[in-house]
Amino acid sequence: MNTPHTLQQALLHAHHQGMERIDAQILLLHVLGQPHAGRAWLLTHDSDVLTPAQHTQFQALCAQRLDGVPVAYLTGCKEFFGLPLQVDARVLDPRPDTETLVEWVLDVVEKTLSPAILDLGTGSGAIALAIQSQRTDATMTAVDFSQDALDVASANARQLQLPVQFVQSSWLEQVNGVFDVIASNPPYIREDDAHMPALRHEPRHALTSGADGLEDIRAIIAQSPAHLKTGGWLLLEHGWDQSQPVQQLLRDAGFAQVHSRQDLAGMDRCTGGQIPESANCGQTVK
Repeated sequence: MNTPHTLQQALLHAHHQGMERIDAQILLLHVLGQPHAGRAWLLTHDSDVLTPAQHTQFQALCAQRLDGVPVAYLTGCKEFFGLPLQVDARVLDPRPDTETLVEWVLDVVEKTLSPAILDLGTGSGAIALAIQSQRTDATMTAVDFSQDALDVASANARQLQLPVQFVQSSWLEQVNGVFDVIASNPPYIREDDAHMPALRHEPRHALTSGADGLEDIRAIIAQSPAHLKTGGWLLLEHGWDQSQPVQQLLRDAGFAQVHSRQDLAGMDRCTGGQIPESANCGQTVK
């Protein structure tokens, strides 16, 4: 017979195995069917005893997490910009840093009535759904090349009852119309980046972008001017050390007001530019 384990003992064992405390707590709450209860609930129930089935499930989840599987894949959900999203291995695990991009979009369209906004590479739908939740008057279109990703994003939209329109396309190739803002969190990691083994459980096509990590950003910058209104903005998320080359790519393409925004860690996380009144963009980007 297995020795009964209290919640406190289970968490201590996970910590000794090398688990981050917050990850172990989230997984334990998931096993207990209390995903929204929080740390305070665990503290007040630390002497509760896990059933053998719960203990086995918790150990299995911890083993997967120690192997690098994102917590969101193990629980099947992730909160982003206050929205509960369904997430699995078909899409990237949404990062808090990406909320910087959402906030920038909302700032740009603050005084625009019924803005038309495009999210390129939507994945789980996190960016598009967050924007739509805050701007119910917006016409929000979300694009992804992967039908698997669009299936996840569409399910999230239905669950949240948000009227985002979805299009399958390689960036803007199948997109019609013009927009006030085009936003994207595209792949931007170099193919030989040393961090890739740690991200092995996430879809590689959504992470890497050529030898310098900028292949997809170049394509988006080249294609976007034809789909932006005069005065419209292109806003891009990128790696912590890529703001200067992305700024230069935007300037070379004729964008104005080019600048970057920092994430909560103080890193340049997003860079954007505006179509000027005398728009002549995209001519120098090949």
